[in-house]
Amino acid sequence: MAHAHAEHQQHDFLNHINTAFFIAVSVNLIFTGIEAFYAFLTGSVSLLGDAGHNLSDVSGLLLAWGASYLAGKKTSRMYSYGYRRTTILAAIINALVLVFAAAVIALQSFDRLITPAPIQEIPVMIVATIGIFVNAGTALLFMQGAKEDLNLKAAYLHLAYDALISVAVVVTAVLIFYTGLLWLDPLVGIIIVVVILAGTWNILRDSVNLILDAVPQHIDRTAVETYLKSIDGVTEIHDVHIWGMSTHENGLTAHLIMPEDTLWDSDGGYSQISAELRRRFKIHHVTLQVEKDLDCDNGDYCD
Repeated sequence: MAHAHAEHQQHDFLNHINTAFFIAVSVNLIFTGIEAFYAFLTGSVSLLGDAGHNLSDVSGLLLAWGASYLAGKKTSRMYSYGYRRTTILAAIINALVLVFAAAVIALQSFDRLITPAPIQEIPVMIVATIGIFVNAGTALLFMQGAKEDLNLKAAYLHLAYDALISVAVVVTAVLIFYTGLLWLDPLVGIIIVVVILAGTWNILRDSVNLILDAVPQHIDRTAVETYLKSIDGVTEIHDVHIWGMSTHENGLTAHLIMPEDTLWDSDGGYSQISAELRRRFKIHHVTLQVEKDLDCDNGDYCD
């Protein structure tokens, strides 16, 4: 019954995420086209940089959406874990796409820094202001899911950073309008690159760790082991493995040494342990092997 309830919650979560992705992709794709058009029309590198970042976000959102869809598909004989790990691959690819986008923006910004060119400040202000509301509004769609899913966190951070970058573009256009300092525009383009790389590093690090089956960042392995050792009847534990099955589901396998039968050594006991691991540590798939640890030579329990 607990498993059925978890599947129902997962189904509702995926429905919410699909709706969020559809809205975010549609709105951002339309706005990116408008922003790129006005970037070329006004000659603003900072606005073009923001449009380029928005475009990478749209492709990233599509990738993350596809991975989330695949993660919800049922397992098969060939893929016994299903397609959960596509969410980790999507997070890695998203990070690499952002690094590439940052490199392109950096080259354009340094070129414009060497040879400054005038921009049309008023249109830049208007377009970038619209961008603040578009990016901030769509980022809110992923705020809740970002707390538990690295794939959604990547989508959320991309959109949130875009909102901040749009603020910077507006401020830059205002300063250029009143001071005439054209070098401010490429300077903001370079700052945008720094912001993108800073935000991308954590996502790239965490997603690479997940693909290598490292213990997920938010799980305290020592605390998990302490809990398992505290279970009534458990004298020792070994072969504890904790890994990310996807960007929002975690698995655990462990051997529990229980010399004597206890209430825990039953179906009800295992269900209670699994529920506690889910509640405390967000570990969703638990496999426990109980060992009596007998010494066959003398019939005594081993130390």
